[in-house]
Amino acid sequence: MSASTAPPQEEAPVQTPAPVQTSAPGQASPPIQPPAPAAPQRSRGADTRALTQVLFGQLKGLQPGTPEHNRVRGALIEANLPLVRYAAARFRSRNEPMEDVVQVGTIGLINAIDRFDPDRGVQFPTFAMPTVVGEIKRYFRDNVRTVHVPRRLHELWVQVNSATEDLTTAFGRTPTTAEIAERLRIGEDEVLSCIEAGRSYHATSLEAAQEGDGLPGLLDRLGYEDPALDGVEHRDLVRHLLVQLPEREQRILLLRYYSNLTQSQISAELGVSQMHVSRLLARSFQRLRSANRIEA
Repeated sequence: MSASTAPPQEEAPVQTPAPVQTSAPGQASPPIQPPAPAAPQRSRGADTRALTQVLFGQLKGLQPGTPEHNRVRGALIEANLPLVRYAAARFRSRNEPMEDVVQVGTIGLINAIDRFDPDRGVQFPTFAMPTVVGEIKRYFRDNVRTVHVPRRLHELWVQVNSATEDLTTAFGRTPTTAEIAERLRIGEDEVLSCIEAGRSYHATSLEAAQEGDGLPGLLDRLGYEDPALDGVEHRDLVRHLLVQLPEREQRILLLRYYSNLTQSQISAELGVSQMHVSRLLARSFQRLRSANRIEA
């Protein structure tokens, strides 16, 4: 029985002195507990890079378009989606849905996967990041703006926006147009054009009420349809048809319908009979109707 009690007494001191001795002489650092949770976080990126290398090695020996090639390519895309989310996070201030930005970045990731050559000795994240960011920037440049502006004006607007923030911090107030122009050494007209271009990111609704004064919306303040607009086309048509008439018939029509003279007054003006004026008017109408391309 004494022999049976000895082993438990030996096992108990084996467990108790270990933490006591390791904590006193400094041996507590070898079994370190902090690195245990930190190691998975650091190794996650290393695992992704290792997996990416393996998948690219498999992809290189596969024929494009085959099911196996598509499967490995899809695994590469899925494994590197965190890279796209990391790049998309840089554009959170653009007030665009992050899902849309991630989708655009994923297109850049796919393009990078299709163009990447693992034999060049470059890490895939280093190669893919410019492509992903470039695709997102292209999306904002070409699709997000409601009104497209010249590239030079867009680039200058970025400088105006940055100068405005710096001057606001320095002065404690919103800088004037002249102060921004002096800071960038450009004209005030260019600054105003850049500010107007910056507003093209978002369009104002025609039905939105005006801020401050409570004025009606832009739609309520637009001009009404001018009924004389139809007359513009008719006058252009008449002008085209009149030049096809003889000079005397043109004069008769002008005297009758522009000067509002009667046929008797026209006959006295031209020295011909009223009956002849009536026949000339009827003949002119017949020619105009035959030459009228709309009725034809």
